[in-house]
Amino acid sequence: MEAYVHGVSTRKVDDLVKALGADTGISKSEVSRICANLDEDVAAFRDRPLADTTYPYVFLDATYCKARVGRRVVSQAVVVAIGVAADGRREVLGFEVGETESQPFWTSFLRSLKARGLGGVKLVISDAHTGLISAIETVFAGASWQRCRVHFMRNVLSNVPKASGPMVASIIRTIFAQPDTEHVFAQFHEVVRMLTRSHPKIANMLEDAKNDILAFCGFPQQHWRQIWSTNPLERVNKEIKRRTDVVGTFPNPAALLRLAGHVLIEQHDEWDGADRRYFSEHSMKLLTANDEEVAIPELNAA
Repeated sequence: MEAYVHGVSTRKVDDLVKALGADTGISKSEVSRICANLDEDVAAFRDRPLADTTYPYVFLDATYCKARVGRRVVSQAVVVAIGVAADGRREVLGFEVGETESQPFWTSFLRSLKARGLGGVKLVISDAHTGLISAIETVFAGASWQRCRVHFMRNVLSNVPKASGPMVASIIRTIFAQPDTEHVFAQFHEVVRMLTRSHPKIANMLEDAKNDILAFCGFPQQHWRQIWSTNPLERVNKEIKRRTDVVGTFPNPAALLRLAGHVLIEQHDEWDGADRRYFSEHSMKLLTANDEEVAIPELNAA
């Protein structure tokens, strides 16, 4: 059965991909017509208003593809924002393609989301991309930042001998296996104490990142496993890579945005049509009901 995305056949997307990467005999006029249809859909989706609800959780991540810019082939970042709405449903909020992940790039992207009405953001989950943290502080003043624990663990393991990696990773994971906030912090300090003797550099990394990797503790416990990493974006990024690998090198950034955009529209529609929500409405209400209770003094300490 042929699938459609906002009225456009995904087979046409694949035809376009092949046309961009190989000589298939499709006429230039047909490619132009397909591109026009796809661009209209992507533009409408990217410009849609976001003010009808609030999005307490926002996940940000990037994946990389090759595209020609002028006469050069360069790495392009496809940055994606996913939000969890007040009713617990996931949505693709926006996406952009750019040459760098500098602060101006991220700031411009995040401001474009706010200009469309994105509001009510309480927690932003991301890796420590260059420039991103400053952009979050600028655009989402007052929101917390959760550093992705998976990306942080990769950074940790790149600083220990390979033979010691599994042991260090197992010790750190015990922090996240605790039943409540009190035990999370107690175990964090115990892990730092243990690693100070065997791996002082890793212990310092943990101390420096404490507030960032434990920000999830300021939110409902029912949400912890889903908000302490950018894992919700992993499947999305893999699908973008699977589809873009068919092309290899894109003729320009616009072509990359076109294909990645339709992958993201498909994902958005899949979530929109799903019976099950990412979080229950009841648990989402805890975000407002427990505002006074979830302030964690240690997280706010200098």
